[in-house]
Amino acid sequence: MKISLSRENLLKVLQTVGGVVEKRQTMPILANILFQVNQNTLTVTASDLEIETRATTELESSDGDFSVTLPAVKLISIVRSLPDGLTILLDFEEMRCQLSAGRSRFKLSTLPADDFPTIDLTQTELSFSMAQNQLKQLIHNTAFAMASQDVRFYLNGMLFDISNQTLRVVATDGHRLSTCSTLLETEGLTATQAILPRKGVLELQKLIGDDDNLIAFALAKNYLTVQFEETVFTCKLVDGRFPDFKRVLPQHNDQLVQTDRELLRSLLQRAAILSNDKFKGIRLALTQNLLAVHAQNSDQDESHEDMAIDYNGTEMEIGFNVNYLLDVLNSMHEEAVTLYMKDANSSCMVDTQNETCHCQHVIMPMRL
Repeated sequence: MKISLSRENLLKVLQTVGGVVEKRQTMPILANILFQVNQNTLTVTASDLEIETRATTELESSDGDFSVTLPAVKLISIVRSLPDGLTILLDFEEMRCQLSAGRSRFKLSTLPADDFPTIDLTQTELSFSMAQNQLKQLIHNTAFAMASQDVRFYLNGMLFDISNQTLRVVATDGHRLSTCSTLLETEGLTATQAILPRKGVLELQKLIGDDDNLIAFALAKNYLTVQFEETVFTCKLVDGRFPDFKRVLPQHNDQLVQTDRELLRSLLQRAAILSNDKFKGIRLALTQNLLAVHAQNSDQDESHEDMAIDYNGTEMEIGFNVNYLLDVLNSMHEEAVTLYMKDANSSCMVDTQNETCHCQHVIMPMRL
């Protein structure tokens, strides 16, 4: 069996699915990518048993329909190293594949396609559509707050909460929480919640473009599928109960700190240089229209800087992890920022809203 296609088309689909393949595998077949040829169309699939990504591309020629698997890392490295503009010929024969391009020849071992695990995509319970750039905003404004290796496994991911024709995504690591919501055009959706694991969120984030093309969501009991124009992303959901995020959102933070976002971001970046390497703690002192930021580390290095702000509340000193504040400021595009404070022992909230989404960020204080 032979197929041929351009180097650019093959590299595009391989890079789309390649991030799913784990370096260390429990099953040899998972180190491979599934190739399915059907009516001059090539579908490549990668899986780690939790996430499955499929991408399709047109072939220049093929001499029949068939399926086979090829080693992912080796194949991607070979195709990436080839010069632009070449046509790649793949010749499959008896558990071997010869890849020819220009004056280069490579022979790779194959494994049977029957051994490759695939997820059943027929059990959909709920479906809706939204624009790509809408989803990109939601994830961009919250993904940084996900936990990475927390023993509370349900925090190592992102909550997708659907209710009242609204999609809300929530991420928290127990020290901070970020949530972002947008209105959906699909009516009559059943209220539901699903937790997408961290790796699934990061892989999905790579696939999302900046345009307003519609993507289709399909939610089943234990997996989420997102369908793009030429790519299908499927991920098993985390089986756990996400904390009630609504209880974390402060209701009575009436001390408002208003200032220029970029000026505050620059100040905090400088303060972070001499903050404690492990805890990244800084102290914020608020007085009438003035913010003073102090940082100190275990080597007794110190930094102190103040800036003019718009603040008419009570005087207070409060400690925060500077990286948590910077993550929120880096995710924003607004010129001005408002911090909603209450007292030295209560969390701080940043609330932003634009034409497509409404974001809220809650940061717990720390003792210094």
